Amino acid sequence: MDATDAASEPRWIIHLPTTLTRLVEATALAVALRDSLGHVTAIDFGETTLSEEDRQFVRTRIWCDARLPDDARCPRPADHDGACGDETPRILAI
Repeated sequence: MDATDAASEPRWIIHLPTTLTRLVEATALAVALRDSLGHVTAIDFGETTLSEEDRQFVRTRIWCDARLPDDARCPRPADHDGACGDETPRILAI
């Protein structure tokens, strides 16, 4: 299989239901998972979205994930103010 074949292969999504009832709690869990599993290259944390259990078609994006120089991605929160960058600001859970 060459790079062209790999690009045409479908990617699989893991839906991970939780018992959390607040968006801020689910966001904090997503941040904790990224912090602890960020070294696993098979996980694309930049594409992480959250949805309510009964409204899975309505998704909330967590990170910006815009392309940066050197094929990097913006790790800042979605809809952040200012320019994209390498700086990873803390997403606070209240």
